[in-house]
Amino acid sequence: MIARIAEAETEGWLGEVEGLQVSLAGAEEKLSQLDLGYGQHTAVDLGIPTMRGDR
Repeated sequence: MIARIAEAETEGWLGEVEGLQVSLAGAEEKLSQLDLGYGQHTAVDLGIPTMRGDR
C-alpha cells in the first residue's frame, strides 16, 4: 500500500493518495488491535459430543 501511495503521489493523483492513506491508517489500526489481543486467548469448554439418538 505504501508503494501505491508513492505511485499516486508521483502521478499527482491527490484523491487517490488521500484514500490510500486513510486505508493504510485503518489497516495499521487493525493490526495494532490484533497485536494487543495476542496471547490473551482462553479455552472454551464445548462439552462432550453426543449422537442424536443419545438425547
